[in-house]
Amino acid sequence: MLLNILLAAEEAHKALELPIWTVLPFVGLLLTIGVMSFIAANYPEHRLAHFWENNTNKLILALLWSIPTLMIFFSINEWKPLIHSMEEYFAFITLVASLFIISGGIYLEGDLKGTPLVNTIFLAIGAVIANFFGTAGASMILIRPLLRTNSERAITAHIPVFFIFVVSNIGGCLLPIGDPPLFLGYLRGVPFFWTLRLIIEWLTAIGIILTIFYIWDSWAYKREKEYMEKMEAAAYRPLRLKGKINFLWLFGVLAAVIFITPNRLEEWNLMHGPLKFLREYVMIFFSILSLITSPMNSETRRENNFTFEPIKEVAFLFLGIFITMVPALEILRAKGPELGITQPWQFFWATGMLSSFLDNAPTYLTFFSLAQGVAEQMPGVYHIPQELAHIGVPEKLLVAISLGAVFMGANTYIGNAPNFLVKAIAEEWGFKMPDFFTYMIKYSFPILLPIFTVITFIYLL
Repeated sequence: MLLNILLAAEEAHKALELPIWTVLPFVGLLLTIGVMSFIAANYPEHRLAHFWENNTNKLILALLWSIPTLMIFFSINEWKPLIHSMEEYFAFITLVASLFIISGGIYLEGDLKGTPLVNTIFLAIGAVIANFFGTAGASMILIRPLLRTNSERAITAHIPVFFIFVVSNIGGCLLPIGDPPLFLGYLRGVPFFWTLRLIIEWLTAIGIILTIFYIWDSWAYKREKEYMEKMEAAAYRPLRLKGKINFLWLFGVLAAVIFITPNRLEEWNLMHGPLKFLREYVMIFFSILSLITSPMNSETRRENNFTFEPIKEVAFLFLGIFITMVPALEILRAKGPELGITQPWQFFWATGMLSSFLDNAPTYLTFFSLAQGVAEQMPGVYHIPQELAHIGVPEKLLVAISLGAVFMGANTYIGNAPNFLVKAIAEEWGFKMPDFFTYMIKYSFPILLPIFTVITFIYLL
């Protein structure tokens, strides 16, 4: 049986004609994640919130939702899409875990004066390094020193929120390792440096948000009492970076992503067999080196409160997502334009709004497949450049999907994995964070949606 499955996985397949009800496990799992996350954020004493705290329970729920999907593919004896999705899951979780582990060994200590200019520079730096360390890695490196810098201030709720906007989401759209959706696109064949094509949209969004933040933070800073400034002056300590050796391991991961590509594996005759995952093995190797040079009892990891629980949560939930989303991807590829989403601005908003309330990585893949279906069923309507010909996705649609998935993951706490992580850390430090709905009503929707509208009119119409 296993041999038949593996042989079937090696054969090319067309999009499967699956009934619409086969997406129910995918929708059910995503709704479960959304509802349980909402309960945990707003009703922490509820028994369901305590249930959700246990990562083992998350794994159980993910597997339970996966069982119907596995039965569907077993019944039709078609394993290629499922096995391909599991290969992508392995590559995805290896990258995320590597960035998580290695960045956890880097600690930026110090306490600067929390002026609007200093805070804006923090966010701007985070927007840049998010492309190299990933939004999760950059968030973990910078959120604690930013909170420490502003710990003497009283009006601070907006600071972690804007950090989520810039560092945990929008900043990481220029390289595939910046945000998980783009890495999945890279795994699907998008050239590594293609995302640099998004730099104008990136500069526009980041520039507007940083301007709004500077004005908002300046207003808040002027309302601070004088003794706050005296406390800041007394607490001042220059920044000092510890765990620098981990930057070497980060660059190793980056080099593996850039240079160990499917094309090169094909040239080296490694695409068939266990060494097809050579890139992932190299990432694991550098993660192990990080744990050796910065062990769990090291100062850097202790100061970062580093544990494996956050990455376990991501790994368990995404295992179920990568299994249950396969029917949705197949249906979208088969149906394509029948859904009525054919224009770049439609792809931007559809991808973005789903990324806001579900998860931006599988949402990206879903609309990536939809764009392939649109290109197949509407030949000649969109130009596909040579560099994207092998994946069959028009550049205008790929731009819209990439921007929607990365930018609008900031709309809610559940839009991107680092969002909740930053919220939790800020609350641990005594910062009063807005609840699920206040975050949207007071911050993300009134600030971000107008910016995304500007992006739409300038670049996507």
